[in-house]
Amino acid sequence: MKSMTDKFYEFLARPLFGWSRIALAVLAIPLVLSFSAPLWRISMTAPQYPKGLHMDVYAYKLVGGEDGLHIAEINTLNHYIGMRKLDDAASADLDWIPFALGALVLFTLRVAAIGAVSQLVDLAVMTAYVSLFAFGRFVYRLWVFGHELDPKAPVKVEPFMPVVFGHKTVANFETYSLPQLGSYYLMTFVVGVFLLAFLHLFLGRKKALREGG
Repeated sequence: MKSMTDKFYEFLARPLFGWSRIALAVLAIPLVLSFSAPLWRISMTAPQYPKGLHMDVYAYKLVGGEDGLHIAEINTLNHYIGMRKLDDAASADLDWIPFALGALVLFTLRVAAIGAVSQLVDLAVMTAYVSLFAFGRFVYRLWVFGHELDPKAPVKVEPFMPVVFGHKTVANFETYSLPQLGSYYLMTFVVGVFLLAFLHLFLGRKKALREGG
């Protein structure tokens, strides 16, 4: 008589339902589209900048408002309080993200074409890892920018944590940090993959038990 463990491993080796293969192929679309839209926007307003300054964080680059002029202005302001410059070195911290998202696209299409339940679980785990690591890295970089201040800066401020989500007041600046369209594309993919994995692990498992698998 087969043990529950044997039955579970046999279930993991089963091919995916046809409808879930189609759903996975469709979910690859918003994942690809996440390259075309900003993931996050950091903006600030102050009396001397009534129209505000902002920069958009894409999966592979930083883009400032007014054709990049806002980043130059933000760098000038950062210089006075000793924050690091937003330059190519900062953008290089994003270099790994396109490769990670590209790998997710390829793996998603592979699972949709020939994958089994176990590969869908692997995809869900990989998706969770990339998402959490990317967001954690983003939070860490903000922490570094706000805490590693130049002691020789003209204006002395206490180390601080820049706003990650929502609103925060820093000196006379109102700063905002909010997700943009690219993040919603990614969230659609993440939620979709986890929902499919849930359906296969729980609903699909019941079907396998009824069939005596």
